[in-house]
Order: sequence, then structure tokens, then C-alpha cells
Amino acid sequence: MDLLTLVERIGEAPAAALLGVMTGVIFGVAAQRSRFCLRAATVEFARGRMGDKVAVWLLTFSTAVVWVQAAQYLGLFRAEDARIMAVPGSWSGAVIGGLLFGVGMVLARGCSGRLLVLAATGNLRSVVSGLVFAVVAQMSLSGWLAPTRDKLAALSVTAGGQNMDLLAALGLPDIAGLMFGIVVAGVALAVAAHNRIGGWRLIFASGVGFAVAVGWVSTYALSQIAFDPVAIESATFTGPSANTLMFFLDHTTVLEFDIGLVPGVFLGAFVASWLTGEFKFQGFEDEANMRRALTGAALMGFGGMLAGGCAIGNGVTGGSVFAGTAWLALLCMWVGAMVTDVLVDQRGVRAAA
Repeated sequence: MDLLTLVERIGEAPAAALLGVMTGVIFGVAAQRSRFCLRAATVEFARGRMGDKVAVWLLTFSTAVVWVQAAQYLGLFRAEDARIMAVPGSWSGAVIGGLLFGVGMVLARGCSGRLLVLAATGNLRSVVSGLVFAVVAQMSLSGWLAPTRDKLAALSVTAGGQNMDLLAALGLPDIAGLMFGIVVAGVALAVAAHNRIGGWRLIFASGVGFAVAVGWVSTYALSQIAFDPVAIESATFTGPSANTLMFFLDHTTVLEFDIGLVPGVFLGAFVASWLTGEFKFQGFEDEANMRRALTGAALMGFGGMLAGGCAIGNGVTGGSVFAGTAWLALLCMWVGAMVTDVLVDQRGVRAAA
């Protein structure tokens, strides 16, 4: 069944949600099996190691760039039509929000996407932290925290009423994005070989990047045949988590790609963990651990909404289309996470010794 037939049978909104589920399932399976996690990669790097976690993150990032840029080169997708590129970006939001998100994901021991994957494997800590993340994200989108977010985001915005295309701003040819992805993939494979990472884990790591491309291409294809405007988007978890929460609380909420993405990731990660015998219920270790996790989740909720996306939305999805604010937010997430690891976790280890 092609996409047009699907839309004619079930309608545009359900079709968008179904595309979200499909993207989410691919992402969930791949992320669970590869142990993909930006927090883990930043902590490893902060401690002076280029280990398996850095290799997995680099491979995911690079394959997302390769798949997305190749799709654009083949005419299957237009980055300039993506929602992240078609609206103004916030430089101040990327810096402040990125730093807050980086701090939060170290405290919570996982970014928002990783928390969702872990929740599907029976990790009750991640279930609670994920709910706090979604609530604070919703408050930052349209609740009590929204005015503060708006003021911080308005401090410095991109010019021209749209986000900055880094490739165009640097005067690089269209093929440069694809070549960059290939080079980074080579570095990732070299690091992976040094750490003797198994082939299946590498395949699943690249599968996370492939899921990002599936989201971009499928929503773009839907936008070409839909009567009503369709947002061209892909995997991200700040806005979708807030929207999915409201979908179950407000009966007037309509179906869209976001609403299918989060359940899709949960389903994919659950099936992967169940089939491999890794599903296991876990809870908080103590009160201090719970306080730390919930504080981190709240910081990620506000920081992610201010930055225009989470570690996935900016760091992989936005990065794959070379959105200027996404790259800046990703850099600030790395900085915030590394500083937090040095000041909180590494100092704590030294103090205990």
C-alpha cells in the first residue's frame, strides 16, 4: 500500500500518527539494542576516554547525516522545508537551554530519549523522571513557565525569519553535508574498532540515525500529497512528550506525527528488551537518587523546550539538516553535561575516596 492510498483510507492525521509510530518503533529497537545515549558519551569523553559510548554516538550522528543528506541529494526530502529550518531559531535559547539540558541529563542519568527507552525496559525511575520531564515541558510550552521561556528565547534570534543553514552560511556545496557525514562515520568506525564493538551493536547504532531519516522523508512525502499543511519533522522528544501527555488528558487533541512517535519508541524498545530477556523492573535506590533524577528531568523539560529540542531533536535530527541553532544547542549540551560530571560525579567520587 502506498502513502496516497493510506491517506485516502484512514485520513491525513491518522496517517501522520502512523508514520510517527513507524519511525518510533525503528528508533526504539535500535536505541535499546545499541545503548545509544548522549549522556553516557559526554561523561565518557569528560573522563578522557574515547570508548564504546562515544563511538556509538558518533556513528548514530554520522549515519543520520549521511542518510538525510543522501535523501536530499536524491530529491526525497528538502531540508529548507523542515519545520526546524522554516521558523526563526533562538541563539540565546540554544545556549541557555542547551546548558540546562546538559546539566539535567547528567543528573537524571539519561537524556529524554534514553529515559523513554529505559522506561520501556521496566525502569521505573525513568517512568517517573519521564513524566516529570513531560509535565515541565508542557508548562514551558504553554503553562506557567512559558513567559520565562519566551523572554529568554527572544534575547537573540536568527535573522531573516528562519533558522540558519550552516552549509549555506559557510558557502559550501550541497554535497558537503553528505561528505561530512561520511568522514565522521569513518572516525566513528575507527573508534569502534579500537574498542572492539560488535557488528550488531554498530548496525543498531546506525539504525537510530536511519530512523531520523525515515521521519524526515516520510513526513515530507506526506506533505506533498496532503490537503492540509503537514509539519515536516522527525525524531525529537521535548515537544512530542508534552503533546503526547496532553493527548491523553485532553480529548480535543488531534492525531499527528508527534503523537505516534513516543508510543512507537516505547513499543519498539519494549519488544526489543522483552525478546532479548533484558526487561526488568527497577526502582529508585534511595531518596537522594530520586531527588537528583527528578531535578534533572525538570531541567531537561525546560531546557529542551527553550533550546528548541532535546539531545535527539537538536543533536541528531536538527544536526542532520545543519540547522544553526541545533548545532549550537548540541555543543552547549556537551559542555553542560561535561561540567556537571566533573563538578558533581567526579568530585563526589574523589570525596568518597
